[in-house]
Amino acid sequence: MPEAGGGMKRVFVTGGNGFLGHSVVRGLAEAKDQVELVVSGDLGHPTDARRVEGVDYIVTDVTDAASVSGPIGEHGIDTVVHLAAIVNPGNLSTEQEYEVDVTGSKHVFDACLAHDVKRVVVSSSGAAYGYHADNPAWLTEDDPVRGTETFPYSLHKRLVEEQLAALRESNPELEQVVLRIGTILGETVDNQITDLFKAKRPLKIRGSESPFVFIWDQDVVGVMLQAVLGEKTGIFNVAGDGAMTIDEIAAELGKKPRTVPVGVLKAGLGVAHFFNLTPHGAAQTDFLAYRPVLDNRRLKVEFGYTPKYTTREAFHAWRQSQGL
Repeated sequence: MPEAGGGMKRVFVTGGNGFLGHSVVRGLAEAKDQVELVVSGDLGHPTDARRVEGVDYIVTDVTDAASVSGPIGEHGIDTVVHLAAIVNPGNLSTEQEYEVDVTGSKHVFDACLAHDVKRVVVSSSGAAYGYHADNPAWLTEDDPVRGTETFPYSLHKRLVEEQLAALRESNPELEQVVLRIGTILGETVDNQITDLFKAKRPLKIRGSESPFVFIWDQDVVGVMLQAVLGEKTGIFNVAGDGAMTIDEIAAELGKKPRTVPVGVLKAGLGVAHFFNLTPHGAAQTDFLAYRPVLDNRRLKVEFGYTPKYTTREAFHAWRQSQGL
């Protein structure tokens, strides 16, 4: 791990109780030779079993500017890791998602500027590129961040990245590490994407290979710790080497994909969404048809982190952990 620049770090993590946040907080707390304070902020306190010794846990809500700015100022924070976001909206409205993802991010960045924070590490997503038919086969960090208007998570990641781009112009003194993360797998990962793989016959859109790039959760944590403790700044795709098509995923699971024409799937999702049978509308077909495939060369060459697991190895490890 590179030596920290300018002495010991004082780090504030938003979304510190979350799936990634908890592991990042633990990793920072263990880096005692480089980190003198870790403050974990979230909507509530963690259970005793998930508390990490030496971490200062506070209740904070990114949608409330004062509840973010106060702790950053009071604790003399120099580095912020911004992880708070809505990944699986559940029964939240699109407006509530926006309030957390976009307005909440603005509150975090405003607080960084107000209190002379030196560095901000932000978890963006490959979804920021958007799900588009004309995406290149492999997306690099120089490709435009277009988002997908009809997919709130993707749109919000684009809007947050636009805030960060504006800040690079207006406030270059605030160092940025922006991580565009691929599909995360880990032993405890259970979400809409893994549900797709667990189906008796994984869904395939006719004429689309639906390639996925996977990154093991502990590799994401490793990248984030290096982003906090190292010197490098910039935007980096975070993904394991290679990609897997939906056919390859199904084959590894010993399954046959269910191939559906895109029009049929759109119509079916439209009806099911109308009757509140699924949170997914017809637009979600683009999520499967036009997967953003992330080129990770800059992560390895410039940032200096090579994921321990390739895409295929991450999928294999997830499959074994699930007993599939």
